[in-house]
Amino acid sequence: MQEATAKEDVATPGGAIRRVLLVDDSRLQRRILSASLTRDGYEVLEAESGDQALEICRKTPPDLILSDLVMPGMDGLEFCQAFRALPGDQYGYFILLTSKSEKEEVVRGLEGGADDFVMKPVNAHELRARISAGERILRMQKELTDKNTVISETLDELQRLYDSLDNDLMEAKKLQQSLVRERFQDFGTGAVSLELRSSGHVGGDLVGQYRISDSLVGLYAIDVSGHGISSALITARLAGYLSSSSVEQNVALQLLPDGTQSYVPPNEVIATLNRIIMEEMETEHYFTMLLAIVDLQTGHLEMAQAGHPHPVILRADGTIEQDGPGGLPVGLIEGAEFSPFEECLNPGDRLLVLSDGVTECPGASGDMLGEDGLTEMLGDLKDQSIETMLETLIWQLGEFSGGASFPDDISGILFEYRGPWL
Repeated sequence: MQEATAKEDVATPGGAIRRVLLVDDSRLQRRILSASLTRDGYEVLEAESGDQALEICRKTPPDLILSDLVMPGMDGLEFCQAFRALPGDQYGYFILLTSKSEKEEVVRGLEGGADDFVMKPVNAHELRARISAGERILRMQKELTDKNTVISETLDELQRLYDSLDNDLMEAKKLQQSLVRERFQDFGTGAVSLELRSSGHVGGDLVGQYRISDSLVGLYAIDVSGHGISSALITARLAGYLSSSSVEQNVALQLLPDGTQSYVPPNEVIATLNRIIMEEMETEHYFTMLLAIVDLQTGHLEMAQAGHPHPVILRADGTIEQDGPGGLPVGLIEGAEFSPFEECLNPGDRLLVLSDGVTECPGASGDMLGEDGLTEMLGDLKDQSIETMLETLIWQLGEFSGGASFPDDISGILFEYRGPWL
């Protein structure tokens, strides 16, 4: 039952406590405290029992409660516990009114959720001091609540932005994967399998092929420094320089005087890309590359290497060869030159080109796979078909890493030479 109300528009000290609930079965005690609190500018509500006070709290949550400890029915301790159990975010400061003989009950009250206590008969000056302490607590609690609200709203906004970015990155991943349109192609005298896996949504690796003529095909592997969106944008642009079968759109192709098209030597192609990235692309990125021209009739390989891991020749008899000139990455030195080199595949031999995400993959113990580890792993895969070998290699690499996600992008090209047309 509400038996007293506050003076309207009276500013209370600090502003954290405006509504006070008095709970006491003594009508006289309530009147004395209510008069004092009303003079100080507080809105005062009164209840003569814990049950009545609890009903008021449900309808009109108070900022401060002054409750007698000993009352018939629900006592002050039980009321305090029931009050703390009410739903809602607003915190009410709870002061127990006790007599000197109730010290043990005071301890129970503080353990049960009360914030403070005042001995009866209540001294007005002491009560004001206790309320001021409550003001400070509630003010800090409100500030904390406001800050938590701001943090929560900020986190919600960040989550919305993250979800939007994540959706965009998923679409970007689909687009990047679409750059490798034909993962497997059979040329009759040979076949090629391509694999591209980013460590994140998108990455800086790129593998691909382009047809030069009926008997010639170009294979390229690129690994742009760094990870993520900026690296992926570089790979997308590089794909535009190499993916088309049109002489006008592929820097690795050239038009001959008789009107037919041929290929630009791999070392010259890499030199052209070095000039493009140094002169036209405003980026701090560089990339490694291996470019191979494969003669589908003879198995002859004409290659150039720019800092990319050595190509691996898997001979039909199980011999594994890893060699190459190495060379500088593309985009570091203006006018850099790149050395050509050659290999020849016999029927049944394979050419394997992998990014450094394979050899530099850390194992469960922290040691990298390395070229020796790769050789051992490939020895176990010599009987794998060209369609499944790269997938199996990546599966075994996952076993080597202890099931952890790969820290770097992984890409690969596997070409198998079957022999000339009869």
